[in-house]
Amino acid sequence: MSDREWRERAERVVAAGASTGSKRPATMFGGEHHDAPSHFVRALGCRVVTVDGATLIDCTMALGAVALGYADDEVVRRVWRVAANGSVAGLNHILEVEIAERLCAVVPCGERALFTKSGAEGVAAAVRLARTYTGRDVVVGSGYFGWLDWCSDSAGVPDGVKRDFVAVPWGDSGALGAAVAAAGDRLAAIVVEPVVEREPPDGWLAHARALADRARAVLVFDEIKTGFRLHPGGYQAIAGVTPDVAVFGKALANGFPLAAVVGHADVMEAARHTWISGTLAGEAVALAAAQAVLDRHEREDVCPRLRGVGARMRGAVVDALDHAGIAGVGVEGLDPMWFIRWSDAARETRFLAGAREAGVLFKRGAYDYAALAHDDEEAISAIGQAAAAGFDAVRRLDTEGQ
Repeated sequence: MSDREWRERAERVVAAGASTGSKRPATMFGGEHHDAPSHFVRALGCRVVTVDGATLIDCTMALGAVALGYADDEVVRRVWRVAANGSVAGLNHILEVEIAERLCAVVPCGERALFTKSGAEGVAAAVRLARTYTGRDVVVGSGYFGWLDWCSDSAGVPDGVKRDFVAVPWGDSGALGAAVAAAGDRLAAIVVEPVVEREPPDGWLAHARALADRARAVLVFDEIKTGFRLHPGGYQAIAGVTPDVAVFGKALANGFPLAAVVGHADVMEAARHTWISGTLAGEAVALAAAQAVLDRHEREDVCPRLRGVGARMRGAVVDALDHAGIAGVGVEGLDPMWFIRWSDAARETRFLAGAREAGVLFKRGAYDYAALAHDDEEAISAIGQAAAAGFDAVRRLDTEGQ
């Protein structure tokens, strides 16, 4: 059965064609996506095999959820061992205790932890804890925190919910200060993504920390993308600014569904005074994957290696762009999580298609992610060659439009 047929089946039975909105073909690849792959049958290392049998070097790495590599041997062995002995019961698995202890040891703000299955759910839990701890309602946020109601302005979210969340532009200290002042004694939390496409402006995180302290509010860092990619302890370990609570996900379990809310004991103990409960929050398969990830970080300098691999990946793309000599496009971001920024959506779509035809899967917009599995000359060379093919396709599009 072809990819087109699988996509048609998905459109008939899966709402909007994909359960993950970010994996809808229109989101991944842009407007002209009908020939783009929508489903895969196998993912190993840094390569995915599509339904149509094409093998693509993957620069999306499951939207950043995989930092070691798909089906990493050690992760798979740990997961199989736990799965074979039963991963969930009416009691709590001992791995919940071990992984909580290890996270508290590596995360600067860590004194207590709780687990959820997704990053969005984890940040929502952090906000619930902050509101319970402070007895207040208003949350000021800067960044993307997932799809749940507390921070969303999407259709279907009641106006009453929206009134208690105030979004401010990332990195804008003046706007953050004004929003905090307007919230006054109703401020429960400031929630910040430490990194959004680039490192934060000087003083931005320290300003958020000072504002939260003065307001006696809770400072929450969303470390979903940054934890175990930029640093095992999250960006807080790099910046030297410690939040009250931080949320980790994605690379924490190398693609298995797990997020962790880690924070100061007094805030985290608010869990006893509200209700946060998911039947599978502490199931052991994902915790076993996290155990393997933590072990790998203890043995190896994984994050420096990711920086090095990412630098080579983006360097290959930059070299291809320099050779192509086209305008309206640049390579931006941090080495472990970089991206290609286009000024024109149609040219971006054409680039992505040209690169796929040459064997590499790039993502529309932010981000393309480095994994340890990209660390070989064949993969890096292929990324450069595919980028060159994509830029050549854009050059032909530009010529057609003249």
